[in-house]
Amino acid sequence: MTGLDPRTHPFRDDIAAETLRDTVSAERYVSATRKRVVPGSAPLRRAPRDTAPLDTELLSGELVDVYEDKDGWSWLQAVTDDYVGYARSAFLGAPVGPPTHILAALRSYVFPIPDLKVPPIDMLSMNSALNVCGQDGAYSELTGGGWVYSRHLAPVGDFEPDHTATASRFLGTPYLWGGKTSIGLDCSGLIQLSLARCGLAVPRDTDMQETAIGEPVAFNGDEAVLERGDLVYWPGHIGIWIDPGRFVHANATDMMVAIAPLHEVAAHIEKATGDKVRTVRRPVLA
Repeated sequence: MTGLDPRTHPFRDDIAAETLRDTVSAERYVSATRKRVVPGSAPLRRAPRDTAPLDTELLSGELVDVYEDKDGWSWLQAVTDDYVGYARSAFLGAPVGPPTHILAALRSYVFPIPDLKVPPIDMLSMNSALNVCGQDGAYSELTGGGWVYSRHLAPVGDFEPDHTATASRFLGTPYLWGGKTSIGLDCSGLIQLSLARCGLAVPRDTDMQETAIGEPVAFNGDEAVLERGDLVYWPGHIGIWIDPGRFVHANATDMMVAIAPLHEVAAHIEKATGDKVRTVRRPVLA
Protein backbone atom coordinates (compact mmCIF):
# COMPACT_ATOMS: atom_id res chain seq x y z
CA MET A 1 0.00 0.00 0.00
CA THR A 2 1.38 3.39 -1.01
CA GLY A 3 -1.15 5.66 0.66
CA LEU A 4 -1.28 7.70 -2.55
CA ASP A 5 -4.63 8.60 -4.06
CA PRO A 6 -4.86 6.95 -7.51
CA ARG A 7 -7.19 9.74 -8.63
CA THR A 8 -4.29 12.19 -8.53
CA HIS A 9 -1.20 9.98 -8.82
CA PRO A 10 -0.45 8.09 -12.06
CA PHE A 11 0.34 4.53 -11.02
CA ARG A 12 -0.98 1.06 -11.75
CA ASP A 13 0.50 -2.37 -11.11
CA ASP A 14 1.89 -2.50 -14.65
CA ILE A 15 2.91 1.11 -15.21
CA ALA A 16 3.66 4.26 -13.25
CA ALA A 17 5.06 7.72 -13.76
CA GLU A 18 8.85 7.93 -13.68
CA THR A 19 8.50 10.54 -10.94
CA LEU A 20 6.99 7.86 -8.69
CA ARG A 21 9.80 5.33 -9.16
CA ASP A 22 10.95 5.62 -5.56
CA THR A 23 7.42 5.72 -4.17
CA VAL A 24 5.35 2.97 -5.81
CA SER A 25 6.02 -0.49 -7.19
CA ALA A 26 5.22 -1.09 -10.86
CA GLU A 27 6.41 -3.30 -13.71
CA ARG A 28 7.75 -0.27 -15.57
CA TYR A 29 8.12 3.47 -15.17
CA VAL A 30 7.60 5.95 -17.99
CA SER A 31 8.10 9.64 -18.59
CA ALA A 32 5.16 11.75 -19.65
CA THR A 33 4.41 13.16 -23.08
CA ARG A 34 2.77 16.58 -22.82
CA LYS A 35 -0.34 17.06 -24.98
CA ARG A 36 -3.38 19.32 -25.08
CA VAL A 37 -7.12 18.79 -25.39
CA VAL A 38 -8.25 19.71 -28.90
CA PRO A 39 -12.09 19.61 -28.94
CA GLY A 40 -14.39 21.70 -26.78
CA SER A 41 -14.33 19.05 -24.06
CA ALA A 42 -13.21 15.47 -23.60
CA PRO A 43 -14.52 12.85 -21.15
CA LEU A 44 -11.98 11.51 -18.68
CA ARG A 45 -13.08 7.99 -17.78
CA ARG A 46 -12.19 5.47 -15.11
CA ALA A 47 -11.32 2.78 -17.66
CA PRO A 48 -10.42 2.74 -21.38
CA ARG A 49 -13.94 2.26 -22.76
CA ASP A 50 -16.77 4.60 -23.61
CA THR A 51 -19.12 2.89 -21.16
CA ALA A 52 -16.78 3.41 -18.18
CA PRO A 53 -17.83 5.89 -15.47
CA LEU A 54 -17.20 9.55 -16.23
CA ASP A 55 -14.91 10.89 -13.50
CA THR A 56 -14.46 14.39 -14.91
CA GLU A 57 -14.09 16.31 -18.14
CA LEU A 58 -11.13 18.00 -19.77
CA LEU A 59 -11.63 21.40 -21.40
CA SER A 60 -10.30 22.66 -24.70
CA GLY A 61 -6.69 23.77 -24.47
CA GLU A 62 -6.12 21.95 -21.18
CA LEU A 63 -2.68 20.35 -20.92
CA VAL A 64 -2.28 16.69 -19.99
CA ASP A 65 0.64 14.35 -19.35
CA VAL A 66 0.20 11.09 -21.26
CA TYR A 67 1.83 7.95 -19.82
CA GLU A 68 0.31 5.34 -22.13
CA ASP A 69 -1.31 5.44 -25.57
CA LYS A 70 -2.88 2.07 -26.35
CA ASP A 71 -5.78 0.89 -28.52
CA GLY A 72 -7.02 4.42 -29.10
CA TRP A 73 -6.99 5.41 -25.42
CA SER A 74 -4.54 7.59 -23.49
CA TRP A 75 -3.91 7.05 -19.80
CA LEU A 76 -3.05 10.51 -18.57
CA GLN A 77 -2.91 13.07 -15.82
CA ALA A 78 -4.47 16.52 -16.19
CA VAL A 79 -2.02 19.32 -15.49
CA THR A 80 -4.79 21.60 -14.19
CA ASP A 81 -5.93 19.50 -11.21
CA ASP A 82 -3.74 16.34 -11.36
CA TYR A 83 -6.72 14.08 -12.12
CA VAL A 84 -5.77 10.70 -13.63
CA GLY A 85 -7.89 8.75 -16.09
CA TYR A 86 -8.46 7.62 -19.65
CA ALA A 87 -9.37 9.80 -22.63
CA ARG A 88 -9.72 9.00 -26.29
CA SER A 89 -6.32 9.61 -27.93
CA ALA A 90 -8.07 11.25 -30.89
CA PHE A 91 -9.07 14.11 -28.57
CA LEU A 92 -5.43 15.03 -27.89
CA GLY A 93 -2.89 16.96 -29.92
CA ALA A 94 0.41 18.77 -29.64
CA PRO A 95 0.58 21.92 -27.48
CA VAL A 96 0.30 25.17 -29.45
CA GLY A 97 1.93 27.56 -27.01
CA PRO A 98 0.82 29.18 -23.78
CA PRO A 99 -2.78 30.37 -23.67
CA THR A 100 -3.42 34.05 -24.25
CA HIS A 101 -7.12 34.02 -23.36
CA ILE A 102 -9.72 32.14 -21.33
CA LEU A 103 -13.32 31.65 -22.36
CA ALA A 104 -15.25 33.87 -19.95
CA ALA A 105 -18.73 33.14 -21.30
CA LEU A 106 -20.61 30.02 -20.20
CA ARG A 107 -20.17 28.63 -23.70
CA SER A 108 -19.33 29.86 -27.18
CA TYR A 109 -19.28 28.39 -30.68
CA VAL A 110 -16.16 27.93 -32.75
CA PHE A 111 -16.68 28.87 -36.40
CA PRO A 112 -14.54 27.82 -39.38
CA ILE A 113 -14.45 31.45 -40.58
CA PRO A 114 -15.29 34.73 -38.81
CA ASP A 115 -18.95 34.62 -39.82
CA LEU A 116 -21.87 33.84 -37.50
CA LYS A 117 -23.97 32.56 -40.41
CA VAL A 118 -21.79 29.54 -41.16
CA PRO A 119 -22.30 26.25 -39.31
CA PRO A 120 -20.06 26.09 -36.20
CA ILE A 121 -17.46 23.35 -35.90
CA ASP A 122 -17.32 23.06 -32.11
CA MET A 123 -18.45 24.56 -28.83
CA LEU A 124 -16.23 25.79 -26.00
CA SER A 125 -17.07 26.01 -22.32
CA MET A 126 -16.06 28.45 -19.59
CA ASN A 127 -12.37 28.28 -18.62
CA SER A 128 -11.24 26.77 -21.91
CA ALA A 129 -7.64 27.87 -22.48
CA LEU A 130 -7.14 29.48 -25.88
CA ASN A 131 -4.20 30.75 -27.90
CA VAL A 132 -5.35 33.67 -30.02
CA CYS A 133 -3.26 34.40 -33.10
CA GLY A 134 -5.34 36.93 -35.03
CA GLN A 135 -8.38 39.18 -35.23
CA ASP A 136 -11.01 39.84 -37.87
CA GLY A 137 -13.73 42.25 -36.89
CA ALA A 138 -15.59 40.88 -33.88
CA TYR A 139 -13.84 37.50 -33.98
CA SER A 140 -10.58 36.06 -32.68
CA GLU A 141 -8.63 33.44 -34.60
CA LEU A 142 -7.40 30.44 -32.62
CA THR A 143 -4.03 28.82 -33.16
CA GLY A 144 -4.83 25.43 -34.61
CA GLY A 145 -7.96 26.66 -36.39
CA GLY A 146 -11.33 28.25 -35.76
CA TRP A 147 -12.78 31.60 -34.78
CA VAL A 148 -14.49 32.67 -31.55
CA TYR A 149 -16.53 35.78 -30.74
CA SER A 150 -14.01 38.07 -29.07
CA ARG A 151 -16.36 39.48 -26.44
CA HIS A 152 -16.68 35.97 -24.98
CA LEU A 153 -12.96 35.93 -24.15
CA ALA A 154 -10.88 37.35 -21.31
CA PRO A 155 -7.09 37.77 -21.30
CA VAL A 156 -5.24 35.24 -19.17
CA GLY A 157 -5.10 36.61 -15.64
CA ASP A 158 -8.26 38.71 -16.02
CA PHE A 159 -10.50 37.11 -13.40
CA GLU A 160 -14.01 37.70 -12.11
CA PRO A 161 -14.34 38.96 -8.51
CA ASP A 162 -17.22 36.86 -7.18
CA HIS A 163 -17.42 33.07 -7.46
CA THR A 164 -20.97 33.17 -6.09
CA ALA A 165 -22.14 35.30 -9.01
CA THR A 166 -20.21 33.06 -11.41
CA ALA A 167 -21.82 29.92 -10.02
CA SER A 168 -25.26 31.52 -10.28
CA ARG A 169 -24.73 31.96 -14.02
CA PHE A 170 -24.98 28.17 -14.31
CA LEU A 171 -28.57 28.10 -13.02
CA GLY A 172 -30.61 25.53 -14.93
CA THR A 173 -27.55 23.63 -16.19
CA PRO A 174 -28.38 19.90 -16.12
CA TYR A 175 -26.78 17.72 -13.47
CA LEU A 176 -24.22 15.31 -14.89
CA TRP A 177 -22.06 13.09 -12.69
CA GLY A 178 -18.47 13.93 -13.60
CA GLY A 179 -19.55 16.83 -15.81
CA LYS A 180 -17.57 20.06 -15.87
CA THR A 181 -19.19 22.21 -18.56
CA SER A 182 -22.27 24.40 -18.87
CA ILE A 183 -23.91 21.55 -20.79
CA GLY A 184 -23.78 19.37 -17.67
CA LEU A 185 -21.91 19.34 -14.37
CA ASP A 186 -21.92 17.97 -10.85
CA CYS A 187 -21.69 19.71 -7.49
CA SER A 188 -17.90 19.79 -7.20
CA GLY A 189 -17.56 20.63 -10.89
CA LEU A 190 -19.64 23.76 -10.31
CA ILE A 191 -17.32 24.79 -7.49
CA GLN A 192 -14.15 24.08 -9.43
CA LEU A 193 -15.33 26.00 -12.50
CA SER A 194 -16.60 28.99 -10.53
CA LEU A 195 -13.47 29.38 -8.42
CA ALA A 196 -11.19 28.87 -11.43
CA ARG A 197 -12.91 31.75 -13.22
CA CYS A 198 -12.08 33.85 -10.14
CA GLY A 199 -8.42 32.83 -10.19
CA LEU A 200 -8.45 30.07 -7.59
CA ALA A 201 -7.40 26.58 -8.70
CA VAL A 202 -8.90 23.84 -6.52
CA PRO A 203 -9.05 20.03 -6.60
CA ARG A 204 -11.77 18.24 -8.54
CA ASP A 205 -13.75 16.07 -6.10
CA THR A 206 -15.79 17.07 -3.07
CA ASP A 207 -13.67 15.24 -0.51
CA MET A 208 -10.50 16.82 -1.94
CA GLN A 209 -11.99 20.30 -1.89
CA GLU A 210 -13.25 19.93 1.66
CA THR A 211 -9.74 19.97 3.10
CA ALA A 212 -8.02 22.19 0.54
CA ILE A 213 -10.04 25.36 0.02
CA GLY A 214 -9.67 28.51 2.08
CA GLU A 215 -10.29 28.62 5.81
CA PRO A 216 -12.65 26.53 7.97
CA VAL A 217 -15.71 28.21 9.46
CA ALA A 218 -17.17 26.99 12.75
CA PHE A 219 -20.80 26.19 11.96
CA ASN A 220 -23.42 24.65 14.23
CA GLY A 221 -26.48 25.36 12.11
CA ASP A 222 -26.69 29.11 12.78
CA GLU A 223 -26.51 30.84 9.39
CA ALA A 224 -25.63 34.12 11.12
CA VAL A 225 -21.97 33.04 11.05
CA LEU A 226 -21.98 32.48 7.28
CA GLU A 227 -20.81 34.93 4.65
CA ARG A 228 -21.68 35.17 0.97
CA GLY A 229 -19.54 32.66 -0.91
CA ASP A 230 -19.00 30.18 1.92
CA LEU A 231 -18.80 26.56 0.76
CA VAL A 232 -21.03 24.13 2.64
CA TYR A 233 -20.13 20.43 2.62
CA TRP A 234 -21.93 17.20 3.36
CA PRO A 235 -20.35 13.80 2.67
CA GLY A 236 -20.36 13.76 -1.12
CA HIS A 237 -22.07 17.10 -1.68
CA ILE A 238 -21.23 20.82 -1.77
CA GLY A 239 -22.84 24.15 -2.56
CA ILE A 240 -22.39 27.89 -2.07
CA TRP A 241 -24.22 29.96 0.54
CA ILE A 242 -25.47 33.28 -0.86
CA ASP A 243 -27.73 34.60 1.89
CA PRO A 244 -30.33 33.20 4.36
CA GLY A 245 -32.79 32.47 1.55
CA ARG A 246 -30.40 31.31 -1.17
CA PHE A 247 -27.99 28.42 -1.51
CA VAL A 248 -26.78 27.44 -5.00
CA HIS A 249 -25.76 23.90 -5.86
CA ALA A 250 -25.76 21.33 -8.65
CA ASN A 251 -27.85 18.51 -7.30
CA ALA A 252 -29.45 15.20 -8.28
CA THR A 253 -32.82 16.09 -6.72
CA ASP A 254 -33.54 18.93 -9.15
CA MET A 255 -31.14 17.31 -11.68
CA MET A 256 -29.73 20.76 -12.38
CA VAL A 257 -28.08 23.76 -10.80
CA ALA A 258 -30.71 25.31 -8.55
CA ILE A 259 -31.15 27.77 -5.69
CA ALA A 260 -33.02 27.03 -2.45
CA PRO A 261 -32.72 28.02 1.22
CA LEU A 262 -29.88 26.21 2.98
CA HIS A 263 -32.13 24.96 5.77
CA GLU A 264 -34.42 23.29 3.22
CA VAL A 265 -31.52 21.64 1.43
CA ALA A 266 -30.02 20.48 4.73
CA ALA A 267 -33.34 19.02 5.90
CA HIS A 268 -33.82 17.19 2.61
CA ILE A 269 -30.32 15.68 2.69
CA GLU A 270 -30.65 14.62 6.32
CA LYS A 271 -33.99 12.96 5.61
CA ALA A 272 -32.68 11.19 2.50
CA THR A 273 -29.26 10.11 3.75
CA GLY A 274 -29.00 10.90 7.45
CA ASP A 275 -26.09 13.25 6.72
CA LYS A 276 -25.74 16.68 8.30
CA VAL A 277 -23.52 19.59 7.26
CA ARG A 278 -19.99 18.43 7.99
CA THR A 279 -17.76 21.33 6.98
CA VAL A 280 -17.91 24.96 5.92
CA ARG A 281 -14.97 26.55 4.11
CA ARG A 282 -14.43 30.19 3.21
CA PRO A 283 -12.45 30.63 -0.04
CA VAL A 284 -9.68 33.21 -0.14
CA LEU A 285 -9.57 34.84 -3.55
CA ALA A 286 -6.56 36.70 -4.87
